[in-house]
Amino acid sequence: MGKIISFANQKGGVGKTTSAVNMAAALGVLGYQVLFIDLDPQGNATSGLGVLKKNLKKTVFDLLTTDATVDDVTVPTKYSGLSLVPTQTTLARAEYELGATERGEFVMKDKLAAVKDRYDYIIIDCPPSLGMLTVNAMVASDGVVIPMQCEFFALEGLSQLVFTISRIKSHYNPTLAVCGILITMYNARLLHSALVLDELRKHYPEKLFETTVSRNVKLSEASGYGMPVYYYSKRSKGAVDYLNVSKELVERI
Repeated sequence: MGKIISFANQKGGVGKTTSAVNMAAALGVLGYQVLFIDLDPQGNATSGLGVLKKNLKKTVFDLLTTDATVDDVTVPTKYSGLSLVPTQTTLARAEYELGATERGEFVMKDKLAAVKDRYDYIIIDCPPSLGMLTVNAMVASDGVVIPMQCEFFALEGLSQLVFTISRIKSHYNPTLAVCGILITMYNARLLHSALVLDELRKHYPEKLFETTVSRNVKLSEASGYGMPVYYYSKRSKGAVDYLNVSKELVERI
């Protein structure tokens, strides 16, 4: 049975979607069957996988608010082993509909139960908030990957997110765990970054991925072309970093 992994951080601009897209693609490259669910109303992951949002007939909004099945809303991608449940900006309305629904926290979990055994990994890109969409993702998930930058403000946000995960674990999903904290946009030459990394190693030694994702222009270029970085420039530092951290993820969960 496949593992469901949410990528979450309520702070925007930390490389959450970039990490989710590129790790999902890397898992596909490694030979796994992967379903990617774009649960962020901004829809950057949908675009980042080369899918035109204006052409979509059904999206994750339909999955969460109607009787549509996962198969009904899944579209293929051009990338090995990788399928997509896309989104559009209409997804923002789902926050209210889920909040007004009985067992609204369990909708994603219930829908994914029908396909979980067909994929090795189901990757969910959460919105940059801790609302009902993120709760739905975490209730359905086996683990959470937390991408973050090496900044002191990010440390404060991390403690809040870890607290939220612990609350969801105690109320809805007793098997939920943080399966990794991923450092993104890392610059080893900055003393500030090194100090924050030291703090993380001190407080979360077993959660921190050994691989850090360095700043790399190819990552930005790849997303602009609607491609995971491995397919845009497989020998780039960004592609190598995400391939390595994906291998770590496989060992962890």
